[in-house]
Amino acid sequence: MTDTTTRTSIPTTVELLKDQPQNWGRWGHDDEVGALNYLGPAEALAGAAEITSGKSFTLQVQIGNPKGDPAFPGARGPAERENVMDRGVYLAGEGPEADGGAQFADDKITMYLQGSSQYDALGHLWCGDQIYNGYAAETTTGGMKKASILPIAEKGIVGRGILIDIARHRGKKSLAKGETFDHKDLLAAAASQGVDIRKRDILLIHTGWLEYFYETPREEFYANFNEPGLTYSPELVAWFNEMEIPNLVTDTLANEVTTDPVSGVWLPLHNALMRNLGVTFAEIIALDALAADCAADGQYTFFYTAAPLKVVEGTGAPVNPVVVK
Repeated sequence: MTDTTTRTSIPTTVELLKDQPQNWGRWGHDDEVGALNYLGPAEALAGAAEITSGKSFTLQVQIGNPKGDPAFPGARGPAERENVMDRGVYLAGEGPEADGGAQFADDKITMYLQGSSQYDALGHLWCGDQIYNGYAAETTTGGMKKASILPIAEKGIVGRGILIDIARHRGKKSLAKGETFDHKDLLAAAASQGVDIRKRDILLIHTGWLEYFYETPREEFYANFNEPGLTYSPELVAWFNEMEIPNLVTDTLANEVTTDPVSGVWLPLHNALMRNLGVTFAEIIALDALAADCAADGQYTFFYTAAPLKVVEGTGAPVNPVVVK
């Protein structure tokens, strides 16, 4: 929130987005995957056509990294992994016996489904009383009956990916807290990289924010929390809609500046792009190695594929996207 914006002057998200475009009903009244409908066989082939060297990159952050698990502040905490069977159990004389003497290790994990690299369900966040495609917000009660992560996971995401390295474009290792950019900045960065953003491209934006997370004490990282990222404007929303962007992928925890510096509204693009247009969001995606390689070989387009876990009624799910150059 800026010094000139008081809480009493902050509009509701519904007010802010009044008269903004919606894709509700565009792909039918039962649709639950939104702009991923833009991705079909032609888009998959366009992505495959970008493969020149065969180099591959996996983009999930490590779960249980000793330096911590990045997660949006609030209720979400780090994953907790626990061994429930290992050599120690056998040495204590408590391991199950198996014919032939085989032994095994086993473990379990407790984590927030959006506590690591993950895809959001289209119904994960809303304003007013409706989620994506006009479904009632009450359909989220006790589990997402509509617009959950499952339809996205069943479909999968395959297409032409393009990396926009906004951090390197600005000569930085990482953007600063609250630092913003818009579609014009993305176009300028793409031009400096010698590439064009095409219709239906899967858009990957490198800000360096995850590198900052792993190099910074937790209390400093989360203090006065306001991530760098895209900032809302009607023009930006119109650009995403006209470009038919199916998927926004970033290395931040929530894909946009946390608090809009003009209106003071919290995460407005989650509603403007995801809820209204059906743009699928992927968050906490590790882009540092890919960005470094793109800078080294000059190739910023590639084959991109991702399939979040198939969690029934889930609000989101972990994912390990794969890029092939």
